[in-house]
Amino acid sequence: MSQPHTPLSTIHRAALACVAALVLAGQPARAEEPAWTHGTALTGEPAYPQGFTHFDYVDPQAPKGGTVRLAVSTGFDTFNPILSKGNPAPGLGLLYDMLMDSSLDELDTSSSYGLIAEAVRSPADHAWVEYRLDPAARWHDGTPITAEDVIWSFEKLREVNPSQGFYYRHVAKAEKVGERTVRFTFDAPGNRELPHIVGQVPVLPKAWWEGTDANGVKRDIAKGTLEPPLGSGPYRIKSFEPGRHIVYERVEDYWAKDHPVRVGTNNFGEIRYDVFLDSAVELEAFKGDQYDFREELSANVWSKAYDFPAVKDGRVVLEEFPSRASGRMQAYVPNLRRAKFQDPRVRQALNLAYDFETTNQVVSAGLHKRIGSYFAGTDLAASGLPEGRELEILETVRDEVPPEVFTTPYENPVGGSPKKVRDNLRQAVKLFREAGYKLDGRRMVDANTGEQFTVEFIYYDRSAERGLLPYTKNLENIGVKTVLRLIDVPQYINRVQSRDFDMATLVWGQSLSPGNEQRDFWGSEAADRPQSRNYAGIKDPAIDKLIERIIYAKDRKELVAATHALDRVLLWNHFVVPQFYSDVDRTARWDRFGRPQTLPEFSHGFPTIWWWDKDKAARVGGRG
Repeated sequence: MSQPHTPLSTIHRAALACVAALVLAGQPARAEEPAWTHGTALTGEPAYPQGFTHFDYVDPQAPKGGTVRLAVSTGFDTFNPILSKGNPAPGLGLLYDMLMDSSLDELDTSSSYGLIAEAVRSPADHAWVEYRLDPAARWHDGTPITAEDVIWSFEKLREVNPSQGFYYRHVAKAEKVGERTVRFTFDAPGNRELPHIVGQVPVLPKAWWEGTDANGVKRDIAKGTLEPPLGSGPYRIKSFEPGRHIVYERVEDYWAKDHPVRVGTNNFGEIRYDVFLDSAVELEAFKGDQYDFREELSANVWSKAYDFPAVKDGRVVLEEFPSRASGRMQAYVPNLRRAKFQDPRVRQALNLAYDFETTNQVVSAGLHKRIGSYFAGTDLAASGLPEGRELEILETVRDEVPPEVFTTPYENPVGGSPKKVRDNLRQAVKLFREAGYKLDGRRMVDANTGEQFTVEFIYYDRSAERGLLPYTKNLENIGVKTVLRLIDVPQYINRVQSRDFDMATLVWGQSLSPGNEQRDFWGSEAADRPQSRNYAGIKDPAIDKLIERIIYAKDRKELVAATHALDRVLLWNHFVVPQFYSDVDRTARWDRFGRPQTLPEFSHGFPTIWWWDKDKAARVGGRG
């Protein structure tokens, strides 16, 4: 076994980088071949140049040590990081490095910088990409990370995880083309994102996973495991109790601790996750100083439940951070695979029954905003009427999309007063009638069969009832029978994945650089795959075409125009009942931590770039 690599100092690495830049730009590539570089960008050039020593937003002198305690609401039963089955432990990403890593002050993941890969190159037509591995890259046992590890990891990811197999299905081949070089060849040129996203595949140790455990039992990457795995990242598993807690400890001889993308990060000596299956218990645990940092997702709780002694005396800090890193669609999602939801007039009627304005005031203290886009909170959200490049793109599918796409800016129905709600419900009844239903007394029934229209809502958090109850009351007022079904998290996940639901609250997170994942969200091929994120079951040729326009966009301007077009078509098909979002992240923390003077634009960075402040911790007290 080789000895663990001793990391270079930042100054030494920077000096070598200057020399390396000369090599990367020239040999061994022939004149017609693309040059090696330190990073990639989806559009333009990476913000950080060859030879940078650290990201601008970190403190390179950040102290190391201390423990940060975090909470999660889902138990775990496996340490397998790529398997689609089971509940993986929180924080598994701390164990592994990837070929490339992203900064937090550029457009989401639009730029990536070499980590396991010291250099990357791809031709202008994006037909393939090559990654050259850093000879310093090591597993925690000191053995080198090899090209064989990269290829094996990629192939196993596609083999055991159907969603990832779909996501990377246009990678035709992964092969070793040099001692430390891996080439990914694509089935067609022009997909600007593919060279970028293959660098995000978690790299696993082939030899370890194909070996045997302490009892001589052969390991299997296609199965779950609670044997702490061999990693390469900044942390390793220290201790755990399945479904209750897991503790990670910082790897002191971590091979990349002085790497430019790691300087000033991963500062805590330990990171602990505790599991709380009940949201009310989780909040009380925070108040009782059982964990350190909390993101509050409930506006109602934020407005009412944070007036406790530790906040008043300053031991707990409440802080809101701008949420700029991503967009989202959160919605009540009808299962279009069921015949009763296939008529868009029915789906529009369901939206008309949702009185967001009143619910927001009563339940959320008016702190939420109504979602009016599948990319809410970003410049990717469509607005006004289509024009310019967006209009040109939409003209290619004019005969396949609702005519309102071209004539009317999309707006959700507005409630907030008894009169507005009555008007909306009357319109909803009218749409139901146009779709073949009628009121039979106080029952909305199929005009042909007499069967009442029924919607079962599944949910796993009892707090969801605060928003569900007023919505279902409105539905009942127009004759729709509603059933509320509270189930546990594993059952909820299973029912969504097996498409065994009428209506569920679901969320799609969106990056600022959308691409291949849109096929998994809305594409026809994904509709019948149980583990895809096309939860609604959308099958629409026009949407498929617009997704391809996004994926093969040649520049940022075209990408934004194509995304606006997709957003507009999704909205006018009334596939979901949009709920709400917040443009800030509401956080509470026990005041034991330091942070860089200037935080990155697209994240508050906790806990990655924060650190334990022993002086603050002494003032707050409560633990060592």
